Amino acid sequence: MKYDFDKIINRKDTDSVKYDLLKPFFGSEDIIPLWVADMDFEVPPFVREAVIERAKHEIYGYTIRPARFYESIATWMKKRHNWDVKPSLIDFSPGVVPALVLSVLAYTMPGDRILVQSPVYFPFFSSIENHDRILVNNQLIDSEGVYSIDFDDLEKKFSDGVKMMMFCHPHNPVGRAWTMEELTKLSELAIKYDVLILSDEIHSDLLLFGHRHIPLASLGPEIASRTITCIAPSKTFNLAGLHTSALVFEDGKLKKLYEKVLENIHVGGGNLFGFVALEAAYNYGEEWLKQLIQYLEGNFTFLAEYIEKELPLVRLSKLEATYLAWMNFEAIGLEDEELMKFMVETAGLAFLNGSRFGEGGEQYLRMNIAMPRSVLKEALDKMSDAMGKAFPKKV
Repeated sequence: MKYDFDKIINRKDTDSVKYDLLKPFFGSEDIIPLWVADMDFEVPPFVREAVIERAKHEIYGYTIRPARFYESIATWMKKRHNWDVKPSLIDFSPGVVPALVLSVLAYTMPGDRILVQSPVYFPFFSSIENHDRILVNNQLIDSEGVYSIDFDDLEKKFSDGVKMMMFCHPHNPVGRAWTMEELTKLSELAIKYDVLILSDEIHSDLLLFGHRHIPLASLGPEIASRTITCIAPSKTFNLAGLHTSALVFEDGKLKKLYEKVLENIHVGGGNLFGFVALEAAYNYGEEWLKQLIQYLEGNFTFLAEYIEKELPLVRLSKLEATYLAWMNFEAIGLEDEELMKFMVETAGLAFLNGSRFGEGGEQYLRMNIAMPRSVLKEALDKMSDAMGKAFPKKV
């Protein structure tokens, strides 16, 4: 079946964060939203049909997660990533961000040091600092738009008493798909200094241009025993509104500690339709995902060629995974607030400000490219027109 990713869907007045919060956040509704990381593609038909079929039942009462829920996750991990996962060592979370917070509460104490690698997904920061843990930063190295890990600094930080690391894998927003060599180095250091790794692998299905995802916990029993892997179908199949994700463990003791916090806070019940959607996505989603990846690759190629030809002041980072483009606007000379104001008020575009992602994000913007190509072109034309008029001498 050929899926249509060029179809334009009106999402206004659907209680969409991406569209219906434009006015409160940016002061205007008449702008193109490129900020929130969900896709403007319709949910796969087999997922929608499964949800509709379950919705036909007359009662939506308290619901259990059947064995097939966990089995579908394990089967998907094996097919997509050649990773053997035990269904009995999978647990639920109402989202990857809640999983970050629940893990902080389960495995650390106030005053413990938790490491991140900025620029990185900003809920990492709040999940640490809002619970009286100490944020430690191992800033990524930016080499003309290609990012790498500063392993010398990482070892120094680990040796100084880091209890846990939040690892973004693949990385949001810089778009890296970490290699076996990089993952092996990280694993060796985590084992050496006994650091627990919370590996956010929510984008693990969205690998582009021949790159492949290697689950950190698949590297061997020693690293697996100190890794908690966070996954979800939400980014892959556009299901974020159903608040259904999972954690994968190797160590049953870590799973029990997590379950204790989950039960204490009473957020483990989950979403009936989220369970149904996850099963359908993981059981039938391979061909749809194949076509999605081809379309996203086409969008990024279009973006890169457009920037090279029409937007020479913009430096685009290499994209190996995710549908989030990371763009440097340092050449136009505007500070972060001025840059955002220019994009909203002059170009009519809503981005996420790079400074929200921490150190190293200044004068960057994150752009969601998971949209019909005609809309992507419209957004780029608006940016090109605005920048050409405002900075003609620099162009």
